[in-house]
Amino acid sequence: MAEKYIIQVTAGPDYDLDRHVVVPVNSHEPVKICSDLIDAELNVRVQNYRGLPRNSPTTSPYFSLEPHASNKDQYSIAIRFTPKKPARSSRSKASSTDPSRSSSTSRPSENPSTSGSSTPLTSEDSDEESVNGISGEDLHFGNDFDHPIRDRLPPGFSYAMNIVKWWIDPGLDGDAYADRPYLYGPALSSFNAIHVGEGEVNPEKGGLWFEEGGDEEGLKERQDLGAPATAKDRMKWALKPTNKSRWVFQYGKTYCLDFFNPYLDFNEFSLRLPGFTLPIMKYWDGQSLRSKPKRSHTLRYVLRNRSTDETYLVVVFTLYLKEDVNEDGSLKPAALEATRQDKEIAKESGRVPVEGEGVSKDEGYQEARKQFEKLDISEAGGLETTDDGVD
Repeated sequence: MAEKYIIQVTAGPDYDLDRHVVVPVNSHEPVKICSDLIDAELNVRVQNYRGLPRNSPTTSPYFSLEPHASNKDQYSIAIRFTPKKPARSSRSKASSTDPSRSSSTSRPSENPSTSGSSTPLTSEDSDEESVNGISGEDLHFGNDFDHPIRDRLPPGFSYAMNIVKWWIDPGLDGDAYADRPYLYGPALSSFNAIHVGEGEVNPEKGGLWFEEGGDEEGLKERQDLGAPATAKDRMKWALKPTNKSRWVFQYGKTYCLDFFNPYLDFNEFSLRLPGFTLPIMKYWDGQSLRSKPKRSHTLRYVLRNRSTDETYLVVVFTLYLKEDVNEDGSLKPAALEATRQDKEIAKESGRVPVEGEGVSKDEGYQEARKQFEKLDISEAGGLETTDDGVD
């Protein structure tokens, strides 16, 4: 039952949970995540939040502002990031084994009327993209798992997916029946707001705040690409391969992305789609049918490169049994053991290198992690929900 669980959000530059820090949900202060590939700042907001750290705000000023108030948005993952040029060339597109990639890497030669260019891309253009930044075709965002969930999917899953792809994001692509299930979409058509430029950090607006568009230079770049000014039109525009491929997230330049919607309710643990509601507590992480119930469950959001398999940012929502969490918010041995098991599964999947493969955990990450785990932000709260179905 849902009332037995409490939620915690962590984030890091990759799948390695040892490199993650606890995210103070609904705090106006962004969490900084840095790696060889990216410098990023992150705010996670959840409406009616009753999770960890203890005494976290239950809401954010963000939700009282438009368009979020009218939309009745339930959560937001806001990212400000600057991609870095890799120290050495990444794997070529042809050698990528990413199952989310199309079997064809060729780009259409037709020129959509909205593309803003009359010249189709050539192989030289593609090579220039990899030198200057990340192609709009390759920067993807979505969910994935380290283990099969095909025999644990809830009734109505296929119907729900059809609604999601038709109503919310036609650019999504995934395979819930794979050994490593995934649901990814191009960032250009998946994020609700994209701002080319620095945006702002405003405590009165909940921290990172930006709207569709960009600074003066960013607006000009968008105009030159033929990218529409409004979010809805940009998301539709980005469904065409030729448009995605012309957009490059340039190394050394700052971009702002915001992912939000009213569909996933972290308070009641349900997916509320137009004309359809799916209780997800029972199927969170695909673990409900285990003979020995799992003591923690995770939902993972990933910002990644489709062609190189490089990971830029991973945000993890974890449910722990309340009985496995101390009063000060620290994890008891049972929860730590559940986390250790998740780490082992990630290693077995190949997403996290095993010990001795050169993964370094710098002092900055360790210190930041310690500080965030001590946070005790404002008013007290526990996870009080009525959904049930998890042992």
